[in-house]
Amino acid sequence: MAFSELERKRIEKTVGRFIEAHRPPPAIRSQLDLGFRLQGQSVELFEIRPVWDNPSQKMESPVAKATYVKTQNVWKVYWMRADFKWHGYPPAPEVDTLDAFLALVAEDKHACFFG
Repeated sequence: MAFSELERKRIEKTVGRFIEAHRPPPAIRSQLDLGFRLQGQSVELFEIRPVWDNPSQKMESPVAKATYVKTQNVWKVYWMRADFKWHGYPPAPEVDTLDAFLALVAEDKHACFFG
């Protein structure tokens, strides 16, 4: 079940603030930028870069994902491994709030999200 409209707006505002705070300087955003999307009960963060052999096209590289489990009232945390599959984030497989997820991504203590 997807988020309600009120929940979506709250999440978009929270994650939008995070993205704005962590975006690269405007001068290089055509080469590297950050974005996010809401899909079902998940929030996905991704990098946006030009395709290496066709710079006029952009590609998205997933960075981190959090999925809300309503029955448990937790956010499950995932990172994209080299096999291009989402894997649970071992140091903190779940957190209580979206802000806690964003703090994990910002800290990136184990270099799992941004390498």
